[in-house]
Amino acid sequence: MKVNWNKIITLAVLMLSTTVWASDASLLVEELPLEKLTLEDCHLGEIRSQVKCGKLVVPENYQQSEGTKIAINFAVLPAIDDSEYKTPLMFLAGGPGQAAVELATGLNRVFREVRKTRDIILVDQRGTGESSPLSCEFEAVDNVYSALPDALTPAEVTDCVKQFTGDVTQYNSENAIRDFDAIRAALGHKKLNIYGGSYGTRAGLVFMRMFPESLASVVLDSVGPIEVPIGLFGQSGARSFNLLLENCKNSAPCHKAFPNVAQEFQIVKARLAKEPVDMDILHPRLGTPTKLLIDDTKFTGNLRFQLYGMEGRSMVPLVIHQAFLGNYQPLIGLMARTEGEQLVYTGLLFNIVCNEDMPRVSAADKAADADNNFDGKDSQLAWDMVCPFFPQYRPSEDFYQRVTANIPTLILSGNLDPVTPPSNGEYSAKSLPNSHHIIIDNASHTVAMSTCASDIINQFLTSKAPGNLDESCLQNIPQERFMTSVNGIQ
Repeated sequence: MKVNWNKIITLAVLMLSTTVWASDASLLVEELPLEKLTLEDCHLGEIRSQVKCGKLVVPENYQQSEGTKIAINFAVLPAIDDSEYKTPLMFLAGGPGQAAVELATGLNRVFREVRKTRDIILVDQRGTGESSPLSCEFEAVDNVYSALPDALTPAEVTDCVKQFTGDVTQYNSENAIRDFDAIRAALGHKKLNIYGGSYGTRAGLVFMRMFPESLASVVLDSVGPIEVPIGLFGQSGARSFNLLLENCKNSAPCHKAFPNVAQEFQIVKARLAKEPVDMDILHPRLGTPTKLLIDDTKFTGNLRFQLYGMEGRSMVPLVIHQAFLGNYQPLIGLMARTEGEQLVYTGLLFNIVCNEDMPRVSAADKAADADNNFDGKDSQLAWDMVCPFFPQYRPSEDFYQRVTANIPTLILSGNLDPVTPPSNGEYSAKSLPNSHHIIIDNASHTVAMSTCASDIINQFLTSKAPGNLDESCLQNIPQERFMTSVNGIQ
């Protein structure tokens, strides 16, 4: 079962011996025998044309090439016109824990210009999709309406881990990159272009460090740099939320409709912290009697998820104001809207973040991140709850070294992003010698998915000149607008 990460971060959000492995990129993936590759015609999602589906058998542990093997699932969306064959684009999914092949329909739409002349390669990172998924049942989060943040118990986390098969310590970022490069080699490509979004940027940076000779160019969209641990989202979430409040204030219709929205937000939070709402509702999708249980953490968690995209952001002031008036129906609508969205394989998500990132976070770091006016320390709740009960491994020190590969790199940031603010992109912009950082003022997370930045990427893949691109279309992105009534945006 795939579990919605947003549900866990909203609702909630076992020990093996520590393992350290070498990050030696000389473990040559080219040596994998080709008979371990299968590739056949298939159909994916709503893509009308026939595509290719494949699997590549790789070592679970690359230091034990004769040991346990796992199959890595991937798909190739062939170039519409391959008469002038161009270096393909490999998509590195976010999360960590998204399965790239499951995103095929949307990516085919977003990268339609790219696919006109290039293959697009989608790989289910080990631990996701059909690549030995680390998945389990979390009964406590089955009902997003009736469960509160403390519903997930240590016993449930431990039971979850028991459902995993294989050596969980091998489901890490470095081995994922070995898999990606193995697929490159097995498909016969000398080089790849890569696009990483969100955690996919972290994967992309690791790819740049481990196999720079395999990469023709790199796009990093909404950067999770090596230097910044994944998991501390209090300050970035508050920054994004405060920008929303400021944009509402500067919008005449929004300010007129919600002149006191900042104060109303704090009042609703305090009210729900003192006395959570417990009411009977009809399930917004099923129409069946359902209990709604919501406290301050659940309230801010659902608002946080809306900050990721411009459509969700547009509804936040209205939802806050109606909650202030005692009407939680708009909030319920938001919760229904996001049910089933952004599915990630939570086993892999916790496996990576709990081992590669959270050990670098000090108590002082947590306290500083929690010192914000949005959701305090709530975004840390899931890590604090789950990480102590998850299997442990530790990457080598090389994993945390600043990436300095001289590869053409385009860096994209949305100024309104609640998890990977533009300051994250600056780390990579300073360390990568052949890079250019574009900050889109009126965009949020993974800007290529919702703006003309996808067209700029297509330019870049051809020119390999990150600092010499036509960015004029970005000027046409409208200012943030807001829904001021149930009748829509004004």
